[in-house]
Amino acid sequence: MSGTGSGSKVVTAAAAAELIRDGHTVGVEGAGRLLLSEAVSSAIERRFLATGHPRGLTLVQPCGFGDDGDAGASHFAHEGLVRRVISPGWGDSPRMAALALANKVEAYCFPQGVVCQMVWAGASRKPRILSHVGLDTFVDPGETGGRLNALTTAPLVERVRVDGADWLSFTVVPIDVALIRGTTADEFGNMSMEHEPAILEPLTLAQAARANGGLVIAEVKRLGRRGSLSPQLVRVPGILVDAIVVNPEAWQIHGVERYNPAVSGEVRAPRGPAPAVTLDERMLVARRAAMALRPGAVINIGFGISDGVPVVAAEEELLDDLTITIEQGTIGGLPMRGRALAAQTNVEAIVDQISQFNFYQGGGLDIAFLSFAEVDAAGNVNVSKFGSKLPGCGGFIDISQNAKQVVFCGLFGKAGDTRLEGGRLRVAGGGRVTKFRKQVEHVTFSGPRAAASGKPVLYVTERAVFGLGPRGVELREIAPGCDLERDVLAGMEFRPAIAPDLRPMEAAIFEPRRLGLRARWSA
Repeated sequence: MSGTGSGSKVVTAAAAAELIRDGHTVGVEGAGRLLLSEAVSSAIERRFLATGHPRGLTLVQPCGFGDDGDAGASHFAHEGLVRRVISPGWGDSPRMAALALANKVEAYCFPQGVVCQMVWAGASRKPRILSHVGLDTFVDPGETGGRLNALTTAPLVERVRVDGADWLSFTVVPIDVALIRGTTADEFGNMSMEHEPAILEPLTLAQAARANGGLVIAEVKRLGRRGSLSPQLVRVPGILVDAIVVNPEAWQIHGVERYNPAVSGEVRAPRGPAPAVTLDERMLVARRAAMALRPGAVINIGFGISDGVPVVAAEEELLDDLTITIEQGTIGGLPMRGRALAAQTNVEAIVDQISQFNFYQGGGLDIAFLSFAEVDAAGNVNVSKFGSKLPGCGGFIDISQNAKQVVFCGLFGKAGDTRLEGGRLRVAGGGRVTKFRKQVEHVTFSGPRAAASGKPVLYVTERAVFGLGPRGVELREIAPGCDLERDVLAGMEFRPAIAPDLRPMEAAIFEPRRLGLRARWSA
């Protein structure tokens, strides 16, 4: 097919699936539950289950995508259908993660911004990219080189010395087929995204496939007459599009939101009263973390327990004094929670994902609020691989390595292990907690590298607050009602340094009232 041909480009999902050949490298759009090409992806799955083809695909995913079940990348999660996966995120598709953990697919995990830049480089036929992102983490060849299992042996990243500094050199993988999603396409294939909560990187994926002599398949909600789209709305020009699949049932946020114009920035929804806040353990962590906010800060909110920070900011009426960004490209507004975090209501700007990561990697973030799974004595953080769980790193490395300040959020123990009694925290759960380990399984954030640069780092839990010092993790605050030895130190595999001014966490955190952050700012 040709992007400049005169014939109709509109095909069925089944016909689009037939365009993919054995051994093709497929670049697939999607971010969590956003921009999923469900019609084409499910058609590829059905074809494989019926015929055994296509086989041996390589998937290049600039962002992990799926609904934690059968959608998104899970359509490709069949032994034999995919040979290799290059993705920053694996948690949205437990079926694909299971194949990786069972050594059924070659599995690479690189930082989200790096994968975006690899696709961008492929569009101009560059063989490699250089990046500082990932140095001294599991992505570094000195660790695993981003390889997630024993089946994965080919090195796709090297550590090199350029102009007196260390860099990571990533191999660019050429793309044969780009599978992208939008809102509207005209008959020629010009594609717009006016109903979408994010842009991601459809243009760079399409250009990368075209540069390699490949094909571009665009799945959209609706079809218009050629020339009917405003040129300023066109995100991918028709000269790059080979096939159009119309899927009127496409979700704006898969399984969550069919269509909400306040999420795509078409209207601004009235701001209602702040939601009532329940003082459970997760909200205690978010309240303490939110105390790091400051006027005018440009911040990022990560997936997990840290998504409670904007809830606190809304309760404290601080949203107009902050700019919240999400790595998929949204700027301003209030992030949705859970797997829909990539979307924001009342968003102020939506940029493509690679531009957002350029901003992040260039040090544009004042504060990043991120979640943690494990922390070790050196201050290293793991969110990417632990036990039988394989979430991947997403944009965590790009963000944590380059933000001016990082606040990691996580429960010290298990949910339900503590109770609030009269503004004091009582630990009721039993068993040894192992989130604070002698050494993390995967280094997703390098504590020593951050300490060497003097980066301010906090590790906030419901029982205690730790900081990153020259010698690693340092205990700085303890929750009122908690015993230092019994409730904190006994639950750690290492003994942290104890700050000479160890103090109680502020009492207001544990009381059912506002923290009064605005008053603190003006004090």
